[in-house]
Amino acid sequence: QDGAGYQFLADQVIALDGLNPQVAARMVAPLGRWQRYEPVRRELMKAQVQRLVDHPGLSKDVYEIVSKSL
Repeated sequence: QDGAGYQFLADQVIALDGLNPQVAARMVAPLGRWQRYEPVRRELMKAQVQRLVDHPGLSKDVYEIVSKSL
């Protein structure tokens, strides 16, 4: 309800992105579908997607997925 799970997923994607960008990109795919959820969850997910887009040094694999979802 507070978005902690979405934040955890984004944290894990950031951590894994430096090691294996392709796996990180597959992990982030569910966040990329944030438009399909009700308004409260939508905003929590979108905030994490924006956080990922703004993260410096993000791989092109992950960036492609999250930037297209915005």
